Amino acid sequence: MTGRGEPPEGPPENPSGGEDEYRSLVFDESFVRAARLQEFSARERMGEPARAVRSLPRGGPRRRSRAAIALVVLIALAFATAVYIGFRNPYPTPVGRHAEPLRTTVIPLAPRGAVPGGTPDVLLDEGPAAEFRTGAAGINLPAVRRTKNFSDTQVTIALTTVKDYLVESSLDPDVLTGGVVRPVGRLLDPEQTAQFDRSVNTPADDGEHMATGWLVRFDPAEVELAAPEIRVQGTLAYAEAGSDTLEVVSDHTFTYTLRSAVPGPHRTDDASLFTVRRVLHFLVDREDLRLRRLEMRSAQVQAGPQSCSADAAGALRPLLAGEQADLRGPAGTDPYTRGLPRVALCGTLEVSSPSPGPPPGPDAAKSPRSRP
Repeated sequence: MTGRGEPPEGPPENPSGGEDEYRSLVFDESFVRAARLQEFSARERMGEPARAVRSLPRGGPRRRSRAAIALVVLIALAFATAVYIGFRNPYPTPVGRHAEPLRTTVIPLAPRGAVPGGTPDVLLDEGPAAEFRTGAAGINLPAVRRTKNFSDTQVTIALTTVKDYLVESSLDPDVLTGGVVRPVGRLLDPEQTAQFDRSVNTPADDGEHMATGWLVRFDPAEVELAAPEIRVQGTLAYAEAGSDTLEVVSDHTFTYTLRSAVPGPHRTDDASLFTVRRVLHFLVDREDLRLRRLEMRSAQVQAGPQSCSADAAGALRPLLAGEQADLRGPAGTDPYTRGLPRVALCGTLEVSSPSPGPPPGPDAAKSPRSRP
C-alpha cells in the first residue's frame, strides 16, 4: 500500500457526496487482501528504555545466598582481626612509676653546756641566724634553665611546689605546734598518703614512720614559739632523674625561738634558739607537675639543742634556756629484734656563726650532686 488511491477494482459505485457518504472509509475485500499488515512485538512497542522486566539468570537465588554468606564471613574475619590486634598491641604500654616509701634520718644535736637564753630579738639579730632572711623569703628559687626533657616552665612548677612544701611543713605555726597536717599531706603523692598518715598518727623510730621526717613538729604541751619570726637560709637544686622525672633537692636551715609552754609567768629573756637543718630529696614526674604534688624519697634532719637520748620520732624535743643535755647516748638498737633497725646517731651543736661561703655558680642549679 503506497498511499491514498483508488482500489484495484475501480472507483466506488457512488460518487462523493452520494447517499452513502462514508462508503469511502470502508475497505472492501480486495483492498484488505492487497494490504500488508505488520505487528510490532511488545518489546518494540515499549521501546528499549522502558524495559521493566528482565529475565533472571539461571541459579540466581542460590548465587545471591552465596554472596551474602561470603560477606558475613568477611565481616566476621575483619572483626576478629581488629580484636586480635587490640590484644596484641605492638607498642608496649608504658608502666606507671610507683612512689617508694620515704626514708628518714633524724640526728639530735646536743649542746656542750647549758642552752643560752635571751629575748627573741637579740637571739635572732645577734645569733648565728642574723644573716638569714625571714620566713618564705629565705627559700629562694635558683636560676631556672630548661633541661633535655623539661621546659623552663615545668622546672619552675617543680621548684615552686617544693617551696610550697617547705613553707607548709616548716613555717606554718599551725603545723609546728598545732598538730595540723593537712596542708602538708595534700602536696604529697597519693601513694605516700598511707605512710604519711601512719607517721603522724602513730610515729615510730624505724626510719620510715617518723613524723619529723615529713615536717617540723613540737609538742605543744612542752614548748611554744616565743616569736612568730622564723629565720631561713638554704638552697634548691634540680636535675633530671630520667626522661619523665625531675629530682629536686632542698637544703635549708630553719631557726626558731622557743620557750616553755608550761602555764605561768614568763620572762622576756627566757627564749632560746632551736635550729633544724632539713635536706630533702623529691621526685616530680609529669603527672605530679600537672597536679602540683611531690614524692619525697629521703629526709635527713639535724635538730638541736636536744639530748642524744631524745625520742624525736613523733616530735622534736628541744632543750630550753638554761637546760643541759643528759649524759646518756643515743637510743641503742637490739640486733635480735626483727624489722628496720634504729638509726642511733647524735651530733654536737656548735652555736658559732657559720662562715659564709661563695655564692653558688650556675652548675649548682643544675645538679643536686654538685654541691659540697
